[in-house]
Amino acid sequence: MNAETKTFVPSVEAIQELGRVALIYGGQSAERSISLKSGAAVEAAMGRMGICYEGIDLRSNLFSFLHEGQYDRVFLMLHGPGGEDGTIQGALESVGLPYTGSGVLGSALAMDKLRSKQLWRGIGLPTPEFFLLTAHSNWSEIIEVLGGQVIVKPAREGSSIGMSTARTSDELFAAYETAAAFDDCIIAERWVEGDEYTVAILNGRALPVIKLETDNLFYDFEAKYESSNTRYICPCGLSSAIETDMQYLALNAFAGLGCRGWGRVDIMRDHQGGLFLLEVNTIPGMTNHSLVPMAAQAEGIGFDDLVFRILYQTC
Repeated sequence: MNAETKTFVPSVEAIQELGRVALIYGGQSAERSISLKSGAAVEAAMGRMGICYEGIDLRSNLFSFLHEGQYDRVFLMLHGPGGEDGTIQGALESVGLPYTGSGVLGSALAMDKLRSKQLWRGIGLPTPEFFLLTAHSNWSEIIEVLGGQVIVKPAREGSSIGMSTARTSDELFAAYETAAAFDDCIIAERWVEGDEYTVAILNGRALPVIKLETDNLFYDFEAKYESSNTRYICPCGLSSAIETDMQYLALNAFAGLGCRGWGRVDIMRDHQGGLFLLEVNTIPGMTNHSLVPMAAQAEGIGFDDLVFRILYQTC
């Protein structure tokens, strides 16, 4: 991950073409703290490049900001519900403002793990078996059918918020209650024994694969944003053929949900070599622990260049 990168300076013409940019971050989801950090990093990059921008911590009416600011385009750095689920994308579409990342449909589908998995299965892409949970689910049967261990997820949260594992019916019920504090749509997914990888997507290209290693049971919120012991391995250690297969799967999963621009696809590889799609992130983090900047760095794309490429997609 130490590919050499050059200082990136966009042309005066490119800066002028971008016009006035609204950088929107913060919001009110459970991922607000991460969005603020991501927004600050992107804001610093825009300042270094001389882009005309205004940073907006979205706590109140979106339309008043957009109407008063007379912006030409929007860089979205909101994470979680309200930012990645198509809501703000639809609002921007209604006023004709170009914005970074996926559109309304792609954002909504990718934010919803249940619908993502249903769609992937419909088009023949691999994802772990799952059950939709309710308060009346047969906990012991679900544990048995899914192989004895599951991971429970709120369907429409990010950053592993509300996720936990279970091996017994009692643990499954407790995991359901934990997830229910964040969402009313909850899934139990078969636990995949193996290694976790992530593939960043940038304007139709898959960047180098990163392998994730943590001492935690899984790559949870603490491992993602707080731990100094999480290991990010790039080159990922796979053969070029397997890495290419993983990148191809990620591109198909991304396109299958109707996503565009940039994002990240998380994939498990089991001990038999099988690949399984976990989820797509349409507005990944841009913090010092974040994976898209790491993958871009491995490709020789510095942080400022990455920010510019994401933003220029709106022109």
